[in-house]
Amino acid sequence: MIIRVFRATVRDDKIKAFQEFLTKTAVPHVRRQPGLVSITAGLPRADSPATFCVVMVWESVAALKAFAGEDWEQPHVLPEEDPMVLSREIEHYDMIGLLS
Repeated sequence: MIIRVFRATVRDDKIKAFQEFLTKTAVPHVRRQPGLVSITAGLPRADSPATFCVVMVWESVAALKAFAGEDWEQPHVLPEEDPMVLSREIEHYDMIGLLS
C-alpha cells in the first residue's frame, strides 16, 4: 500500500470556498476511485496558515496511477481548484503497517 499526502495552501480570501470544494467535490471524487483504501482531510487551524491536508491510502501504485495518471507523483488537480490555491505539495510513502 502507498500513502499519499497532499497539502494545498489557499488564498486567504478563498478558505471557505476551498473548504466547500474539498468536502463537496474533491473528497467525494477521490472516494469513488477504485483502489482507494482511505481518505482523511484536515482543515487549517485558526492560528496557522491556510494549508489544507489530505491523506490517502491506496492499495498500490497501479491504483494510484489509474487515478492520477502516469505522472502520479505530481498533484492531481481539478480545474475548479486552481484559482483558489497558492501552492501544492505532494508526498508518497510506502506503508509499513501499524506501529505499536
